[in-house]
Amino acid sequence: MTGVDGEIRRRPTEPMHHPQITTDQKGIPMAGVVTVRLPDGSTKELADGTTALDVAESIGPRLAKAAVAAIVDGAEVDLSTEVPDGSSVAVVTADSDQGRSVIRHSTAHVLAQAVLRLWPGARFAIGPVIEDGFYYDFELPGGAHFSDDDLGRIEVAMREIMEENQPFIRYEHSIEEGLALFEDQPFKREIIEAVEAGANEVDATAAENGGPEVSTYWNSPTFTDLCRGPHVPSTGRLGHFALMRVAGAYWRGDEKRQQLQRIYGTAWESEKALAAHLERLKEAERRDHRKLGAELDLFSFPEEIGSGLAVFHPRGGTIRRLMEDYSRKQHEAAGYEFVYTPHITKAELFETSGHLDFFADGMFPPMELDGGQQYYLKPMNCPFHILIFKSRQRSYRELPIRMFEFGSVYRYEMSGVVHGLTRVRGMTQDDAHIFCTPEQLEGELHTTLNFVLSMLRDFGLNDFFVELSTRPEGKAVGAEEQWDEATEVLRRVAEQMGLETVPDEGGGAFYGPKISVQARDAIGRTHQMSTIQLDYQEPQRFGIEYTGADNSRHRPIMIHRALFGSVERFFAILLEHYAGALPTWLSPEQVVVLPVTDAHQEYAEEVERRLHALGVRVELDTGDEPLKPRIRRAKLTKVPYILVVGADDVAAGTVGVNRRGSNRPDRAVPFESFAEDLITEIADRGSPETPDPGLGDAPGDDPGDDRA
Repeated sequence: MTGVDGEIRRRPTEPMHHPQITTDQKGIPMAGVVTVRLPDGSTKELADGTTALDVAESIGPRLAKAAVAAIVDGAEVDLSTEVPDGSSVAVVTADSDQGRSVIRHSTAHVLAQAVLRLWPGARFAIGPVIEDGFYYDFELPGGAHFSDDDLGRIEVAMREIMEENQPFIRYEHSIEEGLALFEDQPFKREIIEAVEAGANEVDATAAENGGPEVSTYWNSPTFTDLCRGPHVPSTGRLGHFALMRVAGAYWRGDEKRQQLQRIYGTAWESEKALAAHLERLKEAERRDHRKLGAELDLFSFPEEIGSGLAVFHPRGGTIRRLMEDYSRKQHEAAGYEFVYTPHITKAELFETSGHLDFFADGMFPPMELDGGQQYYLKPMNCPFHILIFKSRQRSYRELPIRMFEFGSVYRYEMSGVVHGLTRVRGMTQDDAHIFCTPEQLEGELHTTLNFVLSMLRDFGLNDFFVELSTRPEGKAVGAEEQWDEATEVLRRVAEQMGLETVPDEGGGAFYGPKISVQARDAIGRTHQMSTIQLDYQEPQRFGIEYTGADNSRHRPIMIHRALFGSVERFFAILLEHYAGALPTWLSPEQVVVLPVTDAHQEYAEEVERRLHALGVRVELDTGDEPLKPRIRRAKLTKVPYILVVGADDVAAGTVGVNRRGSNRPDRAVPFESFAEDLITEIADRGSPETPDPGLGDAPGDDPGDDRA
């Protein structure tokens, strides 16, 4: 078949519906039969030529209606794909994670078609699925740029395409045919040429059997896109989407290449799911740590210092100090030894470690000192800790050795990915490195993972799963056998602890696999928190050894562990998790005392002194303003407790307690009773609120609610 966009090499058979087969009078299946195995282990016998959609229909009409794709023998395919005899088939429904990915990918294609319809001559690049959405990159004619005002008319064009119910029809092409098909689309041609060279691209991959091929999806005589698939059967299956924003993006993420125009969108299986997502985005915006950091006067990023380099103000510095002090206390109790290392080093250290071979793009450029000697800002602490281990002879009796440091590191993040405190260029890692014997390894991993989870729970994060990251092909050092052994140990430890384990194929560091603890916050978002990496390679590269019980030299195994990840990022996650209303023990001010008038100031000062003597972080706000503006100002700082004292309190030795999150103040509370409850709450790492952290403000938290 020949399409208007170029010669088509092959066209698949149009979908046909094949009823479930019957048997002859003796109960023997008739000829032309395929048998498929379903996820529950049962089998179905269907007519030869049965498609994945036919399988869904044979199970039930509701499943067929919900289906958007299928998984046949582990591969995601279109519903129109014929299933081979003996295959395993699972139907992918719209409300599953895989189903939503199909919906988002298909919606991205419709976005591209709409843009090309509205901007003839536009060039389109890639349109992958991302978390909760998708994007597509374009180069507009004449160097034009999208504006936010364009999103509305693009959405209108997309809905027109969806109403046309255009089919998604897959075609296979040779490399030559693909290049001819996209002769006016340089980004697509570059992808096809990369596939010809054996690359695995976002929108295309080299065929496993035979010569290189690429696949496309035809929607109409005016639009074909390069794509692996799968897709929904037709554009009419789509419609629950929203375009979110426009941005600039470099082609291939390379700032030396063309800057393209990117449109972000989201798509869901229903209007209800879309509305819920948009509501979550509003809540996430309310919790944005960058916004809260400015409102609460916690940190800033002065232009005079540079992108991605934060300074912490006194209130933010107090929170950070409390985090670090608590971490130090727990590490000391867990048998860690504290070390300190410099911020720069000679280049040779990172040549030995391999960082200059595998991580140079993420490092700041070198400084030349002392007659040409190159020095680098350190991106990692691990080589320094290895040198401490290597500084003298070690015995098996000393192991395990657990070194810990709050070490500042520096990484050259591209300007386009720097984001508040979560992606910075200068950070402090709570970095630990454990050196142990092979016999101690599994026990140390258990102990380390338990320690990590316990610490995260202390900070109010309780919903976890782990991600297991394996060998990165082409970037790893060391024998595959060691990698396999290390990966299996990590998997076994996670499973023995009953943790849900999600694979991250190829996501390990260059020196070893890792498990990453993923935590869900108060609004259900997932954040990578702590990492535990197993490393056989760095001890070999540095030649470190210990003397065993047999008086022979042995190589220790090294465990890399960052619990916060970085202090800055953990700070941001906590701030968003609690929507700025931190637990009392972490709040920069725990109590603000307000006298009603000047006549009550002396008693207010006495309350301040008594709380300060108990170790409470307390402030006195006398001011020249009336009481209501002072209450409003204190509430805006999200302080856990506001104490208002008047004439009755002076006479009775009581305080009026405005508890963050409460509907109304508690009046005439004996000071001793309040102080006792407060000290208990701080010791228990509690909060004044009874609901979940930050999930909406109670009436008493409204800055306009000035009841005293």
